[in-house]
Amino acid sequence: MTTEVVTFGCRLNAYESEVIRENAKKAGLTNAVVFNTCAVTAEAERQARQAIRKYRRSHPHAKIIVTGCGAQINPDSFAQMPEVDQVLGNREKLEEKYFNPEADHARVLVNDIMSVRETAEHLIAGFDGKARAFIQVQNGCNHRCTFCTIPFGRGNSRSVPLGVVVDQVRLLLDKGYKEIVLTGVDITAYGEDLPGTPTLGQMVKRLLALVPDLKRLRISSIDPVEVDPDLFHVFEHDPRLMPHVHLSLQAGDDMILKRMKRRHLRQDVVDVCQKFRKLRPDVTFGADIIAGFPTETDQMFENTLNIIEECDLSFLHVFPYSPRPGTPAARMPQVPKSIGKERAALLREAGQKNLEKTLERFVGQEVQVLLESETQGHSEHFLKVQLTTPQSPGSVVKAKVTCTNGASLEAKVI
Repeated sequence: MTTEVVTFGCRLNAYESEVIRENAKKAGLTNAVVFNTCAVTAEAERQARQAIRKYRRSHPHAKIIVTGCGAQINPDSFAQMPEVDQVLGNREKLEEKYFNPEADHARVLVNDIMSVRETAEHLIAGFDGKARAFIQVQNGCNHRCTFCTIPFGRGNSRSVPLGVVVDQVRLLLDKGYKEIVLTGVDITAYGEDLPGTPTLGQMVKRLLALVPDLKRLRISSIDPVEVDPDLFHVFEHDPRLMPHVHLSLQAGDDMILKRMKRRHLRQDVVDVCQKFRKLRPDVTFGADIIAGFPTETDQMFENTLNIIEECDLSFLHVFPYSPRPGTPAARMPQVPKSIGKERAALLREAGQKNLEKTLERFVGQEVQVLLESETQGHSEHFLKVQLTTPQSPGSVVKAKVTCTNGASLEAKVI
């Protein structure tokens, strides 16, 4: 049995899981599973513990290693589980030596993540079963939102130099990947720690110029008030940067945003969406939103609900608020969980209605589909597409949209 990696959480974790997979293979680790955990909510950690217990029941002799943000922030909670053989921190999980089955390592290896100053420059050969690949260009966060523990799992912001990013992209293109996603914890903070302090937009512009064979580039979640002029420029002028923008929104009410200690206000979000849409009218938007944040009144929630329609947000990641011990928000007056769940459901419903309207907008149009299977893939706008005839997975095909089923486009290859 080779080493299996089970990934929870963000795209950055998906990238790092591939680094873990390769390092474990190089180290000769077998009959093992690595759980790469998330700590964005208490529910994420609960799901990880549940998965660990379930895996142990069906694999009584496998070695279980737990790592990721959950392990970095709460190592003792996983170390106390009898099912777990080893706990590694977010820095340790990216080093081959800790997966050496012959080495005599401590059971718990979790360092002070705030002491990490560099971003490990890992080149990986590909992603198992994926048509697109994720590349880490930034890690960590210098901000301290009142609800968030991620900086304590990831450390302060660190950026990957452009040359390393270019090498990684070229390697993955040589392996046959047709789409690259740039990812990080706070990606719009890219470059603040590098010589010359290049911005994210400047890096993207240079990447596209240096790698002309890269035909599809995406950017993961961005902060609404940190979009730099160069990013707007390349978004307008280079169609290889996909017309899909995902915003780290969290709320649409100014008071809640202030209590979250976010850097933007409601109007900032409206303005940035309008600017992106002016540059490319076909753009689609997604957003992360927290429902039931402490002190959120009905009117405050309505402001968040209304911004979904106002900004035409079609792809929503909605999380009912979950208090994280030690955070300022956990000490604020709490909204009952039942109300948070109800509000989350209303937000998802509004997002689904917008998605359906967005899908209808593309009926009769031509789309370029990156296929994840023989008949399913995603368009440039990250809309799901179902093809009428099978095609080669991993390929990009031109298709004409014939109709929509409410969840995806149906299209015929042309």
